[in-house]
Amino acid sequence: MTNDPACVFCRIVAGQIPCHRLFEDEATLAFLDINPANPGHALAIPKAHHPNLLETPPALLARVIATAQRVAQAIQEELCPDGLNLLQANGPGAAQSVFHLHLHVLPRRLDDGLLMNWGLKPGDHGALAALAERLRRRLA
Repeated sequence: MTNDPACVFCRIVAGQIPCHRLFEDEATLAFLDINPANPGHALAIPKAHHPNLLETPPALLARVIATAQRVAQAIQEELCPDGLNLLQANGPGAAQSVFHLHLHVLPRRLDDGLLMNWGLKPGDHGALAALAERLRRRLA
C-alpha cells in the first residue's frame, strides 16, 4: 500500500494522528471530520494514498463508495437527518484541502445554512449537444 508521510490522512491511517474511527476494512477507513459542517459529518477514504478521483483505481473507488454508503446508513439510522450529501472535492478549483481522495458523508438538516447548492439556470441546448459530442468522443 502506498502512502505519503506528509499527508494527514496517511498519518491517520498509520495511527500517527488520532481520529474518531467509525469503520475500516483492509482497503478503506471512515472517521468523523474534525471540522464538522453538521453533527455526524464523516469522511470515507482509501487507506492507500491516491491524491484525487482521477488517480484512484476504479476498483478502489468502488470500495470507498461502499464504505461511504455503510456510514451513511448508520448516520441515517442514528441521527435521522432530513437529507444527506456525498461530496468529493477534486482539485484546488473545487476547494480540495487534503490531497488524498476522500468522500464527505454529510448529514443535512432543513435550513442548516450550508451553502453548497447552486441555482438552476437552463443551459443552451446547442452548446450542450456540442459538448456532449466532444465528451462522447473522449469516452469511446
